[in-house]
Amino acid sequence: MTVSPAVTTVLHRHPLEPLTADEIRLAATLLKSRRGLTTDVRFVMMSLREPAKEALADGDPQRLPPREVFVVLRDRRHRRTYEAVVCLDTEEVTRWRALPGVHTAITEEEFEQCDTAVRADARWQDAMRRRGVTDFSLAMVDAWPTGHTGDHEDWPGRRLSYALTFVRAHPRDNGYARPVENLVAVVDLDSAEVLNVVDEGLVPLPPLSGNYDPDERGEDGNWPPVVRERSDLKPIEITQPEGPSFDVDGFAVRWQKWRLRLGFTVREGLVLHQLGYEDQGRVRPVLHRASLAEMYTPYGDPGFTHYRKNAFDEGEYGAGFMVNALELGCDCLGEIHYFDAVVHDQDGEPVTLPHAICMHEEDMNIAWKHTDFRTGRVVTRRQRRLVISSFAVLGNYQYGYFWYLYLDGTIAFEVKLTGMISTGAFTGTCPPYGTAVAPGLYGPHHQHFFSMRLDMAVDGPRNSVYEVDSVPLPIDEHNPYGNAWRTEPRLLASESAARQRVAQAATGRYWTIVNPHRRNGLGEPVAYKLVPSSGLLPMQPRGSQAWHRARFCYGHLWVTAHDPDQMYAAGDYPNQHPGDAGLPEYVRADRPTADADIVLWHTFGEHHVVRPEDWPAMPVVATGFTLRPNGFFDGNPALDLPAPDACRTTSACSDRLPGERTPKGTRHHGHDTD
Repeated sequence: MTVSPAVTTVLHRHPLEPLTADEIRLAATLLKSRRGLTTDVRFVMMSLREPAKEALADGDPQRLPPREVFVVLRDRRHRRTYEAVVCLDTEEVTRWRALPGVHTAITEEEFEQCDTAVRADARWQDAMRRRGVTDFSLAMVDAWPTGHTGDHEDWPGRRLSYALTFVRAHPRDNGYARPVENLVAVVDLDSAEVLNVVDEGLVPLPPLSGNYDPDERGEDGNWPPVVRERSDLKPIEITQPEGPSFDVDGFAVRWQKWRLRLGFTVREGLVLHQLGYEDQGRVRPVLHRASLAEMYTPYGDPGFTHYRKNAFDEGEYGAGFMVNALELGCDCLGEIHYFDAVVHDQDGEPVTLPHAICMHEEDMNIAWKHTDFRTGRVVTRRQRRLVISSFAVLGNYQYGYFWYLYLDGTIAFEVKLTGMISTGAFTGTCPPYGTAVAPGLYGPHHQHFFSMRLDMAVDGPRNSVYEVDSVPLPIDEHNPYGNAWRTEPRLLASESAARQRVAQAATGRYWTIVNPHRRNGLGEPVAYKLVPSSGLLPMQPRGSQAWHRARFCYGHLWVTAHDPDQMYAAGDYPNQHPGDAGLPEYVRADRPTADADIVLWHTFGEHHVVRPEDWPAMPVVATGFTLRPNGFFDGNPALDLPAPDACRTTSACSDRLPGERTPKGTRHHGHDTD
């Protein structure tokens, strides 16, 4: 079969640009024709197969690396998973291999088919009638991955899902207010067949709605009781009369001294590429690639409905498929630049997600300040940051992914958690494994873990990592007053030395990433340091399902030698996997990590002991980490910031001595947004 010229017209400007709609369509068309795919073969994930670092370093536009698409497929009829690589330049399928026993992520198509199949099942309908529900169209069925809890042994080779049920009072009602406790359906996702329905006993549906939308709340029947909308909140307007300070060319971004490229994949969502800082006429690299490599949410409730809840939101669903369209005034304020993302459906057809990424500037209060109390001279500079954000809707939860770049060379990443807690129903006393949030309704306690993959390139491709603790010194002749302490760095020279390292807030532990071949003006090797903000570890002990399947969570830092095939903290295919994949597998080779091309894996999290205030819409909580220059520069790189207009004209905040004249012709290039 020859692909029509209209389909093969594919333009790309840079080897790291995300896939376009034409490229996705071409890759799917080539696979269907070259491999004779039937409609039983579904496209699970399609993403750019990123070029090797060596090819990117070449930089010769006449020798661009081949444009390739990596594809994961599921043959539902024959219960097989395949991987393929399609070269768009040659229009050839360069890799095709079967993966026996591998179960792919749950697709949006299967999520909907699971809902339909369960609601049509007579056993499930009988269970719902026992609970007083007869209008099955108002039921809401969520397809959860099964983890590795034993049901796979009853149906070997099947690709399974646990279906949990919730009930709406009307089509726009919040179904999570009425969970159907003790009712679980087991569904074969390949055949869309309900294999079993287990009803462990009747628990009445909670009596009240939990509608957060004012248009749906009504006057009664909701919890919390009806609240009138505030009328005294005055407007805030964010303006930049001269426009934003960033420049955008496709997915390449220039902002102040920062240079980077944005990427997007269906599994990870937002990705940063080739992040560097311009210093003395040279762009100095910091990160080659940075992404969220996995998300894991284990629940701490042993109840029949809830012990099953432990999802890998990227590997078992795909965060990039689920991003919101971000809107000015709702999700982002100020002078905004949006980036669309292109994903695909299960037929391999492209789907454009508008406004998937939002970029804007924010005032961030003070960058640095000093007052000379002897002369009265005050010097103040304001901080600003570039915000690059995306929001994913993963079932009941929504996760905002926020990258922050600061004027002083600091990099930060933050996950904002909001949306809806996963709920349970109870009678009498609330189970001790959660918190009551409404009459008869509770939220089980749980944890959220996020694993970042940071492909480091601090001023060059070869780096080393030191674990640094602050250590008090003993009282002796060198420390007679007992006040001395010092930092003690320890080189993490191999993967075994750098595996499963744990944060220590008591000693101010951080990890510094050093380039031993570059020196700053003081003769020290240049470096960035990773400062953790979360010391959370899983509550599940050694030997638990979490221990085997999400070992990456049991350490806040792992360091591995760079390998382009090692991308995900829990492995390529965590769905129904028994465990010990991903990072535990990667580090078995015990490769050297000193003066090497290395990848840092940093895990952080949120310990969610549910509160009544988390219902019905959960206020945002945030968790993340920071990368700070640590000898990367010879001094404060933000010394060159201009004084704000107010500091040039107000005696209380002045860059001048008393009596000095205000400089002429100065302008203010931004407004506060905090």
